Amino acid sequence: MAQRMALYMQDKHPIAYELEMAEYAEAKGFSEIWQADTRLARDCVVLMSAFLARTKRLRFGSGVLPIWTRNPAVIAATWSTMWELAGRVDGQSRVMLGLGAWWEPIASRVGEERKKPLQAMREHVEAIRQLFTMQEVTYQGEFVKLDRVKLDVAYGDVSPRDIPIYIGATGQQMLELTGEICDGVVLNYVVSVDYIRSAVETVKKGAAKAGKTIEEIDRPELLVCAMSDDDPKAAMMTGKALVAYYLGTEPHIMKASNVDEDLIRKVQEIVGWPATEADYRRAAEVIPDSVVRNLMAVGTSRECRDKVAEYIDAGVTCPILYPMMDDIKSVIDAFANWTP
Repeated sequence: MAQRMALYMQDKHPIAYELEMAEYAEAKGFSEIWQADTRLARDCVVLMSAFLARTKRLRFGSGVLPIWTRNPAVIAATWSTMWELAGRVDGQSRVMLGLGAWWEPIASRVGEERKKPLQAMREHVEAIRQLFTMQEVTYQGEFVKLDRVKLDVAYGDVSPRDIPIYIGATGQQMLELTGEICDGVVLNYVVSVDYIRSAVETVKKGAAKAGKTIEEIDRPELLVCAMSDDDPKAAMMTGKALVAYYLGTEPHIMKASNVDEDLIRKVQEIVGWPATEADYRRAAEVIPDSVVRNLMAVGTSRECRDKVAEYIDAGVTCPILYPMMDDIKSVIDAFANWTP
């Protein structure tokens, strides 16, 4: 059986082109698309809705929606609406809800205080899951407070929303919580295969707390794919620019993969937030090829497939490929109907 494959859309490519590529990916047998909502770039709800209207079988998830930006009742109503728009395929909801705890410095710069993210995440997941039953919900937490609230569908389908909930998790405590309370984890990108093995074990530990096995927890992973058969050196430089971004703005992810702290400091001297493309390119010059190969699929199509196979062997159930080159179609072609 062909490997389950997905695409990750952020803001690398024009929207019209992404819509075209969603249709192409569907025709080529891809199973899903995860739409980013991690920066002040593109809103995942708008893009997911557009994708749903243009496709018939692909499933779509938010990768991932920050819990601090919308009330949980509004989140539930929004996904309920997309559930109505999307319908179901092969007995599954075509929409998935991926939640995240956001990141700094963006959260504080827009006035949000990310205190007790584990508790806040637990409350959001529990409340939203209850709202998806379409029953009246009263929930009194530290962060989520609902007083006799229900999804007020007056004329439409009032059956329960079978929408799976995922958490985009990186740290050990959030990974364990995800295994305990969610249907799946969206594993982060720009991390090593060794990190993924460790993360899956942590999710397994959380699942066991709830009497579940790791097989009951879906484990898709965002996975950067900088691919070019014509110019693999250019693909490597593109990969380096993305690593520079993460070294400069999200060093906690780099530390999770044991990237040398001297390299992190060196890149941070060049890249801050917000930074320009020129900053990333300058920082890319100081990053060794080996670091990039350790954190993503980069190079020729064969090299990329081999690397993705390593992540699958480490416990990833569905690679969510993030094409960093201008050509998404070549990435889809390279992985269509692929068996590792």
